[in-house]
Amino acid sequence: MTLHARIRLLKLLAVLLLPACAVCNAIGLFDLRHETVAAPSADTAVEWPATWQGRMLRPLALTDVEQRFAQGFPGRIARLTDDRNMLVWRHVARPTRMLHPAVDCYRAMGWRVLDERLEQAKDGTGERWRCFVAERSREGVRLRVCERIEDSGGQGFTDVSAWYWAAITGQSAGPWRALTVASPLAAD
Repeated sequence: MTLHARIRLLKLLAVLLLPACAVCNAIGLFDLRHETVAAPSADTAVEWPATWQGRMLRPLALTDVEQRFAQGFPGRIARLTDDRNMLVWRHVARPTRMLHPAVDCYRAMGWRVLDERLEQAKDGTGERWRCFVAERSREGVRLRVCERIEDSGGQGFTDVSAWYWAAITGQSAGPWRALTVASPLAAD
């Protein structure tokens, strides 16, 4: 197929798909306007948990990167620790593409990611988590990182994309909580 023919085909597809997208948006099936809604005001209160798996939690200051990210995030972000695990808790007020998988964030920060998989919680809750090992071999640091997203009805998601599409199509109601837990592993 020639370049000219490909361009004509793309134009035809655009002409056919635009009305379909407009209809879906008009009936609210894919309301993509969520991204332009203002984030909750600074006085929106979120109560963070006091314990995690039976251990007391204490708040930590957000890193500079987390603070910059939090400025445009449609919700609230907290860093907490039980003196063993590091928890990043995100209260998400509306569907957003700003909620990224932890694996993407770790890779972007230069960590090597290994052994990504789904796991069943061992605490009897039956919750599913997406987990991986993050390492910085030069520093001898290895972490086990697990994450999940839960909606206001208790429905859980281990995939950010699945959560996003469920949220914008009304199959999942917010607010949502996204939890990432990083635990130290012994170096090999």
